[in-house]
Amino acid sequence: MHIVLVEPEIPGNTGNIARLCAGTGMALHLVRPLGFSTDDRHLKRAGLDYWHLVNVHYHDSFSDVQKQYEGHPFYFCTTKAAHLYSDISYTPDDVLVFGKETAGLPEPLLAANEAHTIRIPMHEGARSLNLSNAVAVVAYEALRQNYFADLCLSGTGCHGGSDCR
Repeated sequence: MHIVLVEPEIPGNTGNIARLCAGTGMALHLVRPLGFSTDDRHLKRAGLDYWHLVNVHYHDSFSDVQKQYEGHPFYFCTTKAAHLYSDISYTPDDVLVFGKETAGLPEPLLAANEAHTIRIPMHEGARSLNLSNAVAVVAYEALRQNYFADLCLSGTGCHGGSDCR
């Protein structure tokens, strides 16, 4: 599975998402321009010492991601979607796409992919969730539906035992 952040702005959110990707084995795709330097201390601190476990890809445009993963199912997370994230049947090949913190995904991208937009239910009047929280909610639903493949199900950490998949 793939997590795509289109023009993320806040280093702490991207660092948190990188840590989630390290813990789940999901690939992280960052679409430029980024609102921070990849050397940013807040980015590094949020990801802690997990960066060596993250499969990070940098792209100059979202169309580069689409070309590279042509044939993969894409889902676009937005507050404007008709479909709930929990109504989707996710596969290990899915590409989960999230927009920047201040504006979300571009309207033309959402309009072109309306049938594949998803949203997280929220209380009326709330604009949106924090980006790293939204990514975690959707990512873990997708992982749950795929029986947490390749993840340790033990509370003691994965040591190659029967509780690891």
